[in-house]
Amino acid sequence: MIALTLEEIAKIVGGKTFGDSTKVISAAPVFDSREASKGSLFLALVGEAADGHNFAQDAQSRGATGAMTTREVQGNGVVVSDVLIAVRALASYVRKQLPDLKVIGITGSSGKTTTKDLLASILSSRAECVWTKASFNNELGAPITLLECDAETKYCILEMGARHQGDIAALCEMAKPNVGVVLRVGTAHLGEFGSVEKIAETKSEMIQGLGPDAMAVLGTYDPHTKAMNSLHKGKVIYFGQDSRDDVRATDVEMREARPHFDLVTPAGREAVGMRLIGAHQISNALAAAAVCTALDIPIEVIASGLSTADLASKWRMQITDVQDLLIINDSYNANPESMNAALDSLVLFTQESGGSSWAFLGQMHELGAQSNALHASVAAHAHELGIDHLVSIGTRAFAEGIPAQSATTLHYCEDIAQALSLVSHFEPGDVVLVKASRSEHFEILSQGIEDSWKEMRREDKK
Repeated sequence: MIALTLEEIAKIVGGKTFGDSTKVISAAPVFDSREASKGSLFLALVGEAADGHNFAQDAQSRGATGAMTTREVQGNGVVVSDVLIAVRALASYVRKQLPDLKVIGITGSSGKTTTKDLLASILSSRAECVWTKASFNNELGAPITLLECDAETKYCILEMGARHQGDIAALCEMAKPNVGVVLRVGTAHLGEFGSVEKIAETKSEMIQGLGPDAMAVLGTYDPHTKAMNSLHKGKVIYFGQDSRDDVRATDVEMREARPHFDLVTPAGREAVGMRLIGAHQISNALAAAAVCTALDIPIEVIASGLSTADLASKWRMQITDVQDLLIINDSYNANPESMNAALDSLVLFTQESGGSSWAFLGQMHELGAQSNALHASVAAHAHELGIDHLVSIGTRAFAEGIPAQSATTLHYCEDIAQALSLVSHFEPGDVVLVKASRSEHFEILSQGIEDSWKEMRREDKK
């Protein structure tokens, strides 16, 4: 963060100082007192479970130079009427002080975090780069990420998620992206928005928020995203599977479930061999390549970066090979599109191993009135792929998608504990997929499967 005194911050956000107003803030804000360090600004947020004001002293004991609060506390800081609004105002100010900073905003129904990770891998090899940590992509995460930037930072990559219409528009107004990316419009958060059209309208705020000198990067995987070109007066770069797209993949092969292809851009053609799992990673790679193309990164640098990148974010197609059992832990989140993509990868791995395929699937949240039908559609895809076992945990909604004479065996389990009893049916060479919405905490299931299998193998050796 650029250095600012508490007095300067108070003027920027319309607040009032307390304590020593000459203290200098030189590090990005934190809202967890345990993450406070010298020069940081502690944000005293008030939530349902805790009041940040009660942790202000702990933050200062760990080195925080000041606090942003809604009432005075002991120490130094700035009182404001709303901490979230004030942080956004501060980030907007810092953005204006960094005219040479290239900000990339990324939104879409799926793929944001992986695209961000791929892009960060490439851009950070070229210059100082700041990017959203994990999926910290909301009205708090985006300004805090932007506030990490200083005069040495060349690139800032911001994931922009939305729970309501207007969320992305507000973040764009703050961050002023040089490149705005919409990956695709899907069914994630369908329950929140009510229709795919409303989701598309919300995602399009990214493109509407771009200045005429900025560049729009649009996926061509769905008609809603592609149609957003009409909302931007500046340059548009398309990526996808169409031969007319500016950035595309040709000669695609899957080797051990990892994509290999030739990357084609206006600059030429280069081979890419990805370390990431699943054919769905191709679209994420193309999105990252399209952004890099917009930023004039050489194609050979892009191809090399895509080929060497590993996912920085955990529980996303995380592969564990445990004594002849392959576990795919994709428990971070789930929607119908990502469920189907994960099932596709499960089939590829099972073809390699020669064992049985097990899909341990939990509920996908926020799908609204179409929830049951969308769960059934995922199960139908599993049936079409020939998945051997579909284990439905905590929801019976998948059942409608499995025909009576299907080769896919459907198991229903009330909870994770019951699901773990099925480990006794595993055989060496089997492949297991674990996936559900984040709130289902299926990382516990993945670890439980690993532990149970190890115990079984120990018992077999006795």
